[in-house]
Amino acid sequence: MAERQDDAGLSWRSGRLDEGLMHEVSELHPASLDGGGADELAGLLARAAQAPIGVIYLVRDKTLRLYGGHGLDDRWSDPDEALAALVLANEAVDDLAADGRVPDMSGACLGRSVCDQDGTVLAVCCAADVVPRKWTDEEHASVAQAAQVGTLLITERLARYEIDRQHRFLDAVLDSLHDGVTACDEQGRIVFVNERMRRFWDDTGHTSDDVWLQGALRGEHLHDSEVVLQGPNRRARHYLVDAHPITGPGGQTVGAVQAVQDVTRRKRAERFRTCELNVTTALAEASSIEAAGPRVLEAVVSTLEWVHAELWLVDEAARTVRSAARWSAPGWQSDIEVPVDLPFGVGLAGRAWQVGKPLWIRDVGRPQSLISPETAASGALHSALAVPVREGFETLGVLTVFADSVEEPEDELLALMAGIAAHIGQFVEKRLVEDLQRQLVRSKNEYLALVGHELRTPLTSISAYTELLREADEVSLVKDGPRLIEVIERNSNQLRDIINELMELSALDTGHADIHLAPMDLAEVVRDSVGQARAAVAGAPLVINDELPDTLVLPGDRKRLRQVVDNLLGNAVKYSPDGGHIGVTLRTAGRAAELAVSDTGLGVSIDEREKLFTGFYRTSRARDSAIPGTGLGMTLSRAVVSRHHGSIELVDHEDKGTTVLLRLPMDAR
Repeated sequence: MAERQDDAGLSWRSGRLDEGLMHEVSELHPASLDGGGADELAGLLARAAQAPIGVIYLVRDKTLRLYGGHGLDDRWSDPDEALAALVLANEAVDDLAADGRVPDMSGACLGRSVCDQDGTVLAVCCAADVVPRKWTDEEHASVAQAAQVGTLLITERLARYEIDRQHRFLDAVLDSLHDGVTACDEQGRIVFVNERMRRFWDDTGHTSDDVWLQGALRGEHLHDSEVVLQGPNRRARHYLVDAHPITGPGGQTVGAVQAVQDVTRRKRAERFRTCELNVTTALAEASSIEAAGPRVLEAVVSTLEWVHAELWLVDEAARTVRSAARWSAPGWQSDIEVPVDLPFGVGLAGRAWQVGKPLWIRDVGRPQSLISPETAASGALHSALAVPVREGFETLGVLTVFADSVEEPEDELLALMAGIAAHIGQFVEKRLVEDLQRQLVRSKNEYLALVGHELRTPLTSISAYTELLREADEVSLVKDGPRLIEVIERNSNQLRDIINELMELSALDTGHADIHLAPMDLAEVVRDSVGQARAAVAGAPLVINDELPDTLVLPGDRKRLRQVVDNLLGNAVKYSPDGGHIGVTLRTAGRAAELAVSDTGLGVSIDEREKLFTGFYRTSRARDSAIPGTGLGMTLSRAVVSRHHGSIELVDHEDKGTTVLLRLPMDAR
């Protein structure tokens, strides 16, 4: 028989192990090493070495973990540190008791490492006996060969694991693609399909028997082939298809692969850009909005693939919107009744003017759809969209479009219409420069009148009560004097506050006011302000809840920010005359601090939110409720926050009430 040299230089003959053990091991499947296969291999190892014990340990960071065993006792099942060190030494020990490295243990052991191609030890195969013995060369060779078999099986298992990992990785990558991918074998049987392709089949009703894939099997090549199919709701969807045969080593076709990309959004974006270009071109070439209107509406209807559009202009003096232009798709009925004008808040255009925001109606045929009963009864029109044409806070007109099918609201479409409405608004602004100048003059006069009113009111009271004091006799002076003086003092303080706030606002706006940014604890400032507010409303049916961190340090002017927080809490208390709840929340969001102050009070309408930050503006609900105030607090607060490179705004609030959100950067700028 042939002889071989093992790694230790020992000579052994291929005998019973080579013919018996190798035959038995060849029947094992590598994957079976996860369970009983490892124990079976350990048993084969023991029989080959003619030993009662056979054990295989996995090695990791010089520690052993039992992988498979035969004839084990507790000591070999869970080796202590000393035994592990001996096994890892890869030695043959004839007498463990005499060796002395493993206390209180007798017998003999013979180990051999299982290494990968880089020499890294993966496992150890070990044969052991409970009594001392001399290990023969044949037994050395048997254990060495068992280690080689273990090396093959374990490394093959690792290779299979790596292949499986790569397959999973590839599957994850393909499933994350925006393209649908399908592959088939030479018989046309699908062997792979990713999640995006499954969605494509669901949306279009296609099956796995795609003509493009079958064509690729016949050797055809498709590259960026455009396909239009009907998607959900019978809307056209655009796709790009690539399909190619898969060629084997011998040049034969062994399968095919196809990729389908949904480019509907891209096509739509292209149409939207074309629409905006057509709109701007029409506006640039027209002398008036009435002349540009039909071309603008034609571009809108053609892009949206809807059927009818109208443009309305606001007549402030008459409080109506008047029809400026209309356009219907070719072949569509042109006898749609369009009123000459609509009062404020009446009809779709009038209501859009009233609310100052886009209105989307899924079906004008349903009751309360803002469309006249005659138009709704015709059943020809279904979805409708109205978008205000605005210049700043002023509504100049309304753009309305109609579809002959029920459509769900879409953010992209709303954005397009808002952009077109903005172009129209800019056009009207440019064509009405004189009107804009009149608006500026009027705004200036209203501002000055409001300032004069706010100053004149306390001055009138001071003058009147001073006159009463001057004319009072001795008895009246003693009786009513203190009350009159109190009124004079209160109005003097109000006048002084207004003047101080105006001067401070002017200083902040011009940059003359000092803002000293230094590290400060905003949580402490808010906590102190909340405590003061709670003390002020003690006994009132008003609850102030807070959610504050222990500390929140940022660069800021402590005095100025305390003024802002006090103003926000003061407003929340003041505008909750009937009690309720006030919530104060301070948290971090990225590298910004967010302070939210919410109340369940009067609330602020959406179209008045931004106006609160203009000087002396009082909401209609505050005026109706006769709540006192100068209307400068929010203006001053925004000026302070702006100097801190932050922002302050009114955000959406559930149910009744108001939420003010303050954001401040946590890093110095």
